[in-house]
Amino acid sequence: MRTVFDANMVPIVIALLVGLLIGWWMFRRARAGSAKDLGERRNEDPLEAPPLAPRIEEDRPIRSGVDGGEPNGLVSSGAAAASDVAGQVLGVQVHDELPGADGPPDNLEIMKGVGPKLVARLHENGIVRFEQIARLSDNEVSILDEKMGPFKGRLRRDRIVEQANYLARGDKDGFEAQFGKLGSGL
Repeated sequence: MRTVFDANMVPIVIALLVGLLIGWWMFRRARAGSAKDLGERRNEDPLEAPPLAPRIEEDRPIRSGVDGGEPNGLVSSGAAAASDVAGQVLGVQVHDELPGADGPPDNLEIMKGVGPKLVARLHENGIVRFEQIARLSDNEVSILDEKMGPFKGRLRRDRIVEQANYLARGDKDGFEAQFGKLGSGL
C-alpha cells in the first residue's frame, strides 16, 4: 500500500521546484534593483537627499483593524473571520458589545421596510437600538449586509441607517417628512 507522500511525490517535487524558481527570480530582481539605486545615490549629500519614507503626521493616530479601526487588507479580514468562527465554535462572545447597546431595546419594526424576520437578523448581529444602526459607517453597513442572508441589500435599499438616524435623535417630524407616517411604536 502506498502512502500519501509516495502517491503525490511528483506534484510535490514540481511545486517545490516552481516555488524555488519564483523565489530565486524575485530575490534576484529585488537585489539588482537595490544595487542599482545605491550606485546612483552613493555620492549624494545625505542632507539634500529625499526622505526614504513619507513623514507621518504625529497628531493623527495610525488606525488598523486590530485596534478598532477599519480593517486594512486580507490579513485583518482573515483575522476577523477566524475570530468569528472561533466564537461560534466555542459558543462565546468574541466581539465587544456594539456602541449604543445600553438601555432597553428599541422597536426596530417601526422603521419602513423592517419586519420581524429582519429584526431577528439584526438582533443576531447584536443590533437592538436605533443608535447602533445610526452609528454604522459605510464599511460596517457592507459587512453587516453580508451577514443578513436573504435580506442582503435591504439596509441600503430601504435606507435603514437614515431612518434609524432620525429615530435615534427622536426627530419624529423629520422622519415623517422623509419616510411617511410613523407607526404607533414610538
